[in-house]
Amino acid sequence: MTKTDKQASPTAEATQKPGFFQRLDNAAFGVIYGAIMVLSILMAAGDTPENPLETAAVLFGSVLAITLAKAFAEVMSHALAVREAITRQKWRAAWRHSYPTLAVANLPSLFFVAAAFGWISTDLAVYLAQSLCVALLVLLGARVGRVIEGTVISTLLGGVVAGGLGVALAVMKLVIH
Repeated sequence: MTKTDKQASPTAEATQKPGFFQRLDNAAFGVIYGAIMVLSILMAAGDTPENPLETAAVLFGSVLAITLAKAFAEVMSHALAVREAITRQKWRAAWRHSYPTLAVANLPSLFFVAAAFGWISTDLAVYLAQSLCVALLVLLGARVGRVIEGTVISTLLGGVVAGGLGVALAVMKLVIH
């Protein structure tokens, strides 16, 4: 592969350019996991949550608990697998891998806090939270299509497939409630 080929390839783009896309690529697992988790928790919250402040607390608290449990499980299972001591660096590495999941819950939780103060309606908070999560899934799905295949079609298909999952979860909320 020539230097020109490396520069033109989507994979080379992902490894050569620091900045937004590199950070997004590094956080992709957590962002995808967090977006699906937020959509799932909102599905369980009911049609229009009666107490938006409680919904904010439950949403953020649930994502926090699941994120910490995931980090804990990663550290513990890795220690068993490689028979190594658990160090502060291992905890930090697990947290760095897990915090994007929690970060996804921040804005949706704030939407519900805004609804609790009457700045927006609870229905709008649900809509904004779902829209944010679907948008994140579309963005990351498109990014995967772009990095893997590098074509417009694969970029669009990646966005549609990943976004479709988010839309399906949002629609399930409407159907269930």
